[in-house]
Amino acid sequence: MQRRRFVLGSALPAAAHGLRLAGALGLAAEPLLAQAQFRVDVSGIGARQIPVLVDTFQGQSACPQPLADIIRADLLRSGQFRVTPAASSPTLSDAGPPAYAQWRGEQLEAAGGGSVVPAGPQTWMIRFRLWDAVGQRDLGGIALRVVSGDLRLAAHRIADFIYQKLTGQRGVFATRIAFVSRGGPKSFSLLVADSDGYNPMAALRSREPLMSPAWSPDGGSLAYVSFETGKPVVFVQNVRTGARRAVANFRGSNSAPAFSPDGRTLAVVLTMGAASQIYTVPAGGGRATPVIRASSIATEPVFAPDGKSLYFVSDRDGSPQIYQSGLDGSNLRRVTFAGSYNVSPAISPDGKSLAFVSRQGNNYQLWLQDLQSGATRALGEGPDDGHPSFAPNGQILVYGAGERGVQVLRTVSLDGSVRTTLAAPGQQVREPAWGPWTTPA
Repeated sequence: MQRRRFVLGSALPAAAHGLRLAGALGLAAEPLLAQAQFRVDVSGIGARQIPVLVDTFQGQSACPQPLADIIRADLLRSGQFRVTPAASSPTLSDAGPPAYAQWRGEQLEAAGGGSVVPAGPQTWMIRFRLWDAVGQRDLGGIALRVVSGDLRLAAHRIADFIYQKLTGQRGVFATRIAFVSRGGPKSFSLLVADSDGYNPMAALRSREPLMSPAWSPDGGSLAYVSFETGKPVVFVQNVRTGARRAVANFRGSNSAPAFSPDGRTLAVVLTMGAASQIYTVPAGGGRATPVIRASSIATEPVFAPDGKSLYFVSDRDGSPQIYQSGLDGSNLRRVTFAGSYNVSPAISPDGKSLAFVSRQGNNYQLWLQDLQSGATRALGEGPDDGHPSFAPNGQILVYGAGERGVQVLRTVSLDGSVRTTLAAPGQQVREPAWGPWTTPA
């Protein structure tokens, strides 16, 4: 995996080359070739998992997507469920009847089933219902009319429905992730995919490097760094229309964008002086305002969830560590103390946890720190973890990983019990960013 260096390298592309925008992402963007589809490998068992049955849908044989399999994989990836693939009784439908006695005998806490039937040309009607096997009650259902291209999204929405009913928290399976893919020496893409890595769509293709994607809070835009002009410049791009603008193109390098929680401001790293320093700029472009003024390097900023402070990396104490300060540089404090090299901060949506990459010897590993107690624990396995990003509900992390020259994306549940690998054959993928919820709860 190409290590995202703490100090931005000075070597720049010799000249700008062609790039191609994919307009109207999700409607007209070009899907990747079939060989770039992702596979999901799951390892680990959670300490406390809800045993749940998701039965095969009636009418599944005529449907082009394996709805129940997609739902099961979503629930399993969260780390909170032990998923039974099928009942020993005939396939359940959304209409029941509930087999409470059988479910109790199989030690299930919940069971669900549904149906899928054609509803017009390339259109499907999906119904699903969930039952509480212990309390013997109907937990409700969901009905979705979708085109064929949205069948996987419908399955993710059903998984979200199950997750919320059984955990009390909102699910994240119908959200999206953005990441960078390298297909060759002069082939870079900014991709947006489902949360499980399927349906990757190219928002931008370039012959020069692309880096550091970051979602706007409403999910409508992506900020990223492009080298297409011969130096790093920060762009913001509308993910549906493809329209974009350069918002940080100052003297020197412009890198590491991060949106504020209200979406009005970007934190960026500029080298207008001798060292990389953190500035804020309006999300639409404009004057840069310094946050930190020091001779030491400051980079990789992220906003706290309340928008009142920034977490960032600095070498002011001699080695890269994570710090927090106000937006004017006030109330500066060091956050990480375990280890001599800690970078790539990510803050959980509730502001209680810090994910970061720590170098232990020659091993770059994903760690999690409780921001109140300071307690830390390893979540990744190394040897080359990088760029963690929290799911909107804070219960799963996606991050880059590399081993033996292969770059992949991995997810891990917050308790570290379940990990998945989202691997793209023939692709080198890195720097994931988990997008926000884009629909009301």
